Amino acid sequence: MKDLKNYIESNKDRFLEELFGLIRIPSISAKSEHKDDMVKAAEYIKNSLLEAGVDKAEVMPTKGNPVVYGEKMIDENAPTVIVYGHYDVMPAEPFELWKSPPFEPEIRDGKIYARGADDDKGQAFMHVKAFEYLVKTDQLPCNVKFMIEGEEEVGSPSLGEWCEQNKEMLKADVILVSDTGMIAQDIPSITTGLRGLSYWQVEVTGPNRDLHSGLYGGAVANPINVLAKLIAQMQDESGRITIPGFYDDVLEVSAEERELLGRAPFDLEDYKKAIEIGDVQGEVGYTTTERTGIRPSFDVCGIWGGYQGEGAKTVLPSKAYAKISTRLVPNQDNEKIAILFKEHFESIAPKSVKVEVTPLHGGQGYVCPIDLPAYKAAEKAYKTTFGKRPVPFRSGGSIPIISTFEEILGIKSILMGFGLESDAIHSPNENYPVYNFLKGIETIPYFYKYFAEINK
Repeated sequence: MKDLKNYIESNKDRFLEELFGLIRIPSISAKSEHKDDMVKAAEYIKNSLLEAGVDKAEVMPTKGNPVVYGEKMIDENAPTVIVYGHYDVMPAEPFELWKSPPFEPEIRDGKIYARGADDDKGQAFMHVKAFEYLVKTDQLPCNVKFMIEGEEEVGSPSLGEWCEQNKEMLKADVILVSDTGMIAQDIPSITTGLRGLSYWQVEVTGPNRDLHSGLYGGAVANPINVLAKLIAQMQDESGRITIPGFYDDVLEVSAEERELLGRAPFDLEDYKKAIEIGDVQGEVGYTTTERTGIRPSFDVCGIWGGYQGEGAKTVLPSKAYAKISTRLVPNQDNEKIAILFKEHFESIAPKSVKVEVTPLHGGQGYVCPIDLPAYKAAEKAYKTTFGKRPVPFRSGGSIPIISTFEEILGIKSILMGFGLESDAIHSPNENYPVYNFLKGIETIPYFYKYFAEINK
């Protein structure tokens, strides 16, 4: 790759400023009031792709937020790569915990601080700039199609149908994704597995109105108390999830594969220190990395009800709510799990309350074989720029649309992530090291080079 490092060095300030322009758009897909911002962000990416050198780019409507599609076709006989990313971001609350405004990017200690700095604006924008380099220096060896959506953070509800409607346009050999991470800044890794997801909102209703806790307390069920007890019943003392049938489809990972996964560098004391906890917990019989990579999990993501204002208010609330998710391993079906949880949770509720479980979204898990030609190309790309072979790694996170791509388009995805655990994605003070941003731009062109060579 001629002059790659020089190109990045001479253009890095422009790259960052262009990224900042995208970050400044509060494209929060979970909030309807940001509908116009979603379109604005999509238009920004379309224009960035056109400036980078695609033959055409357009903002295409879906039932939800639009998809940005762009392409550059150099040769019908050359391999075709689809670049997938998303321009939507998580809500930024609680704002008071941010050290700088979430949509005003700021570089501190070599890191970009802003919502979307890593997930996924920073990582998706690396691909735009890597593509720009290849086009401007006349070194692009593959056909490239961009598919950047605006609903990943809410489960990509519209993208599957959009893919189905555009199957001919989306014909390709592989999908390239940067929406995952590396084990450490000096330890590159390729994500070979993602957990699936089922997500619900639970509503518990007691009396028909808030009651005086002195006049009614002890005689009428408190929905918050009941909800807490129901949630507590979802796991036993060994950390196993108690929903009947939950583990029926879980594939047990062999001792050999567990041994391979265990070779990935991991320091438990550093892990605990980084997030300031006294100890870890989880399913008995599995390590921390196994608990987040090859085993399912159950978590309450939010819980509320009753009086939450300043001071005291002696009230027995009418309602209580929770948002609950399970992370699933490959072979578990998220729709089946959604039904199992709903039926079980509602069935064990006492008659003193009414319980309603509403599924919100979900997705399947994903596994990428390490003998794929595209995996080999990614592995070689990392080795070229980092000087070491990347570690195959199973992530605890979920990207529900990845399994949908395989189902609808019949295409495998390669997950070349450059984020770090310390980037605090989805949290206040999300950040992304400038080093990683630029290293991604340096590494991605080599993927195209080696993928084209393998497919000759």
